[in-house]
Amino acid sequence: MSDGETTLVRARGLTKTFGGFTAVDGVDFAVTRGECFGFLGPNGAGKSSTMRMVGCVSPVTGGELRLFGLDPATDGPAIRARLGVVPQRDTLDEELTVEENLWIYGRYFGLSRREVRERAGELLDFAQLTERAGDKVEPLSGGMKRRLTIARSLINGPEILLLDEPTTGLDPQARHILWDRLFRLKRSGVTLVLTTHYMDEAEQLCDRLVVMDHGRIVAEGSPQQLIKEYSSREVLELRFDTDEHGEWAPELVGVGERVEVLPDRLLVYADDGDAAASEVHRRGVEPLSSLVRRSTLEDVFLHLTGRSLVD
Repeated sequence: MSDGETTLVRARGLTKTFGGFTAVDGVDFAVTRGECFGFLGPNGAGKSSTMRMVGCVSPVTGGELRLFGLDPATDGPAIRARLGVVPQRDTLDEELTVEENLWIYGRYFGLSRREVRERAGELLDFAQLTERAGDKVEPLSGGMKRRLTIARSLINGPEILLLDEPTTGLDPQARHILWDRLFRLKRSGVTLVLTTHYMDEAEQLCDRLVVMDHGRIVAEGSPQQLIKEYSSREVLELRFDTDEHGEWAPELVGVGERVEVLPDRLLVYADDGDAAASEVHRRGVEPLSSLVRRSTLEDVFLHLTGRSLVD
């Protein structure tokens, strides 16, 4: 299989401006068939603007963008027919039943009534909504509505599924159910492209991701590669009885590779967190609490941008 067949999305110098504001500032990325590719970053980083260009609903200001080798500027309808889109906010018709939402959406794609009903049955089973098929949408939980939105986006059998912050506002149980559905989709051969500002979500789902900040890509790789490149193996978290944790930072110089000051705690990056904790104690520094954990994508982002992900 050639590179053109395996690379479904390719961007070079992709730019999006709104008047004098640059939302996406010359980014390069490629999405390979069958992977889950993520855009990670805080609100306002340019994730959604990039996703709207990839979804062929927002024109490219500058640079080059190709999906399936096609140009969104001239082949938008042909590209959209091969995409599924899960927007940030559910746009379901709450006065209709669960299955009616799927039937109507399927008809938009020109599917016959028989095809729509067969496909809807399969998707309701996939989304674990079969028992709610005849229920109105309005009283469903947030997690159920999100699963229905994903089921609806799959009615046309898309090759690429675009998900813009798919689990925002969901409780932990609903998020994990959704992650399981997305993992199954990827196993079935659907290529996933998602945006998120949740570090654990990116770490759970993404084969590769880019970290965006102020419209630019500041890092790219697998979650494991990014953690290895930009963080240490372990992190020692220290909390003190103070309103200014930064005042303790000078006491910790040299304990690990570096120290990060957050409003509510200090992070000491070290390959051996327990050894770092012993050194803190040896220096006579007594925190209220200490915790050793493995490094995560949150640590990568703190290193790259100096602030937490959720602004």
